Amino acid sequence: MLRPSMSQVIGKHENYYAFVVAVAQRARDIANAAEQNQITLVEKPVKLAVEEFACGAVRVSDFI
Repeated sequence: MLRPSMSQVIGKHENYYAFVVAVAQRARDIANAAEQNQITLVEKPVKLAVEEFACGAVRVSDFI
C-alpha cells in the first residue's frame, strides 16, 4: 500500500496524536522483534506499522 490517507487509517473518534504515538510504539515493537529474532527488515519499521494500521490488523485503541 502506498501512502494510505489519514481518513483510511484513523476513525472518526481517534486523533492524529494518538495515531502517531501508536505507530511509533508499534514500529518499536517490530524493530525489537526483528532484532531479537535476528531478522533483517527489508522495509522500515514505521512503514510496516502504518501498513498494519491501514489494513486493520492493528488499531490505535490497542496502544492507548
